[in-house]
Amino acid sequence: MGVDESVLLDSFRAAADNPLPCRLVKEAPCQEVVHKEIDIRTLLPIPTHSEHDSGPYITAGLVIARNPKTGIQNVSINRIQVNSKDRMAILILPRHLHAFQQAAEELNQDLPVAVVIGVDPLTLLASQAIAPIDFDELEIAGALHGEALEVIACLTNQVLVPANAEIVIEGHIPPKVRELEGPFGEYPKYYSSQEKRQVIVVDAVTHRQDPIFHTIVPAELEHLLLGSIPREATILSYLRRSFPGVLDVHLSLGGVGRYHLYIQIKKTHEGIPKNIIAGAFGSHYDVKHVVVVDEDVDVHDPIQVEWAIATRFQAKRDLVVINDVQGSVLDPSTTIGLPVDENGVIPSHLQGMSSKVGFDATKPLVYEGHVFTKVKIPGEDDVNLEQILDSKFPLSSFFNSK
Repeated sequence: MGVDESVLLDSFRAAADNPLPCRLVKEAPCQEVVHKEIDIRTLLPIPTHSEHDSGPYITAGLVIARNPKTGIQNVSINRIQVNSKDRMAILILPRHLHAFQQAAEELNQDLPVAVVIGVDPLTLLASQAIAPIDFDELEIAGALHGEALEVIACLTNQVLVPANAEIVIEGHIPPKVRELEGPFGEYPKYYSSQEKRQVIVVDAVTHRQDPIFHTIVPAELEHLLLGSIPREATILSYLRRSFPGVLDVHLSLGGVGRYHLYIQIKKTHEGIPKNIIAGAFGSHYDVKHVVVVDEDVDVHDPIQVEWAIATRFQAKRDLVVINDVQGSVLDPSTTIGLPVDENGVIPSHLQGMSSKVGFDATKPLVYEGHVFTKVKIPGEDDVNLEQILDSKFPLSSFFNSK
């Protein structure tokens, strides 16, 4: 993004708040080669990623669709299982693509889609922005680039795709058609269950000459960061609207970049941390555990966060628990003890039911003596240990020695 990490979230949010309309072109690298009679299983090198995956999966495909009612596009990343030469099952969670598909199905119409593989990192990040429905994430990509993103219409439908992508799979989701999908190793590092999902019928594939196929290894760093960075930017903006004392947020990698939220605040009133905890649960339904800390605790350092919980938190006084609320449908702990149907599947209206916990790990505003004064050695902040060590043991001596 060309910015320091300290302003990463603010820069991403600024792009999301100031999108740039795309620029439509008539010719594009992503359509240099066209296939209409294809077997996608042999045309593309689609891998089976994990030991118990049910088959090959597209994991880095941007799924782009148009709202059947308004025509405005949505961009998301969905896992897609390749079932045959021209049919793919897709997991669609209850978000914007799901609303588009339901609207088309109610009209008994196909939903035209494109699956775009191999885009630049900023466009990939933009696809994960938490934006309102009828808000095209490709316009956020343009803002991140600092110039309008070039797009081109698909050959078999009117979906607009990034012109410089590597590969585009054009297709449609037919109404009232479902096929088995899963199990699949997901971001919590567990396998999701096999269920009947919506289907993409492939109509054509276009690509660059000698295209690069991008895949995301599930549950590893790229997968987690793609989920966490846009969410952090949105959550920070969301909380600051009501709580100006919120300084920083972090979705920890130990919490799979989605479930564990650490919030740094400048505390002004007792009780404010609990208000912020309540607000954080409303910021995104994936958020499961929230820890609020003072401004002297770095939320990007898990050791400091754990230290704050260990020394500033008492469960009787500082714990917030909310039961039976909507959480992540991919969190395996939410499945325990729930009823299943004749196929062994939890009914959709019960999936993701969760308990959520908040920790007020802030120190009191008023306290006696030095009870909550952090121990420091005078002058320690002025010591540059790396500079001292390098002056005594220069790195160049290690590289040049035999």
